Amino acid sequence: FIMAAEIESLETLLDKASTALDERETSEIKRILYGTHAKPLKLPEEAVRLAGEGNFELKGYVFTAAKEETRAPRIVRFAVVQNQIVKPTSAPLIEQRDALYDRIKEITHTAWLCGVNVICYQEAWTMPFIFCTREKYPWTEFAESAEDGPTTKLCQEMAKKYNMVIVSPILERDDTHGGILANTAVVISNTGKVIGKSRKNHIPRVGDFNESTYYLEGNTGHKVFQTQFGKIAINICYGRHHPLNWLAYGINGAEIVFNPSATVGALSEPMWPIEARNASIANNYFVACNNRVGTEVYPNEFTSGDGKPAHKDFGHFYGSSYVAAPDGSRTPGLSRVRDGLLVTEADLNLAQQIKDKWCFQMTQRIEMYADELSATTNPDFKPQIVYETSD
Repeated sequence: FIMAAEIESLETLLDKASTALDERETSEIKRILYGTHAKPLKLPEEAVRLAGEGNFELKGYVFTAAKEETRAPRIVRFAVVQNQIVKPTSAPLIEQRDALYDRIKEITHTAWLCGVNVICYQEAWTMPFIFCTREKYPWTEFAESAEDGPTTKLCQEMAKKYNMVIVSPILERDDTHGGILANTAVVISNTGKVIGKSRKNHIPRVGDFNESTYYLEGNTGHKVFQTQFGKIAINICYGRHHPLNWLAYGINGAEIVFNPSATVGALSEPMWPIEARNASIANNYFVACNNRVGTEVYPNEFTSGDGKPAHKDFGHFYGSSYVAAPDGSRTPGLSRVRDGLLVTEADLNLAQQIKDKWCFQMTQRIEMYADELSATTNPDFKPQIVYETSD
């Protein structure tokens, strides 16, 4: 997997392969892979300069919609961030956290220069993704209040300063309910007020993802947050593997669903370009998914429960953040190895236009599935399998 970690991105491989193709063939490959909709977004020179000086990738794309007579365009710029940890995991925890604060402040300022209205950071962005270790201390000291912890206070300051809605996924300490931990995204309005929080609905128990050692499934359901810039929802990481999870956000009216993640190449990379795009198509909303970058090495060895030797790292977090649109198109992904900021401008009217075109909501038969799903929860449930009968 070391070789795979050294690949910059799928896009660099495509560019390399295109040297052997003519212009039409290259165009067709990209049409098949990405659809036809996303166009490059021209970004301010100052933002490009800061990204270069800060050594993070900056990309921008536009999704348009057909002009309507009765509705004005609903143009929104939203962004996702991917980054690696700044300090080694052996550094004091406050130093690790504060270094990430500084990195995110730098990237968020650049997003503001790009006119971003809503920004989403990666899963558990204030810390290394320590859940592989199964060690409680010192790692649980990263946990904090979603309502008034230091990270939320920092994000409130930035949200108000930049007139930007901020989605801040953290490790939450819920002191109201016995001090339990939760994997939580805090949604902060562009006014600086906390609108609410959304917890991770599905918790992995696969490979080194030992998250249930720390917290269990969230209890906040499928909240959709009305902001000045549209209705947004957050489907944290592993929830992207569950189609009904995506469906519920759509039923509740989401227009943009963020999927902040932390996942490694050896486990999930073939799934990554597909799942969020499928969700966007099936539910007719935009999906913005982001994944952290780099290899995080821990002081103590741990095992994966597979008989293989103990190790000190989780594997390579492969970034590759992208945005999918409800018409089946998507942006190219960010790098697999570099920090990055992906800015997307979209006309939210596209979602309703695609709903009217494909009629998925009209034809989805929720009542039929509701009955069948309800039946599966009955202890006496039997699958509807029809067998050939003997005479």
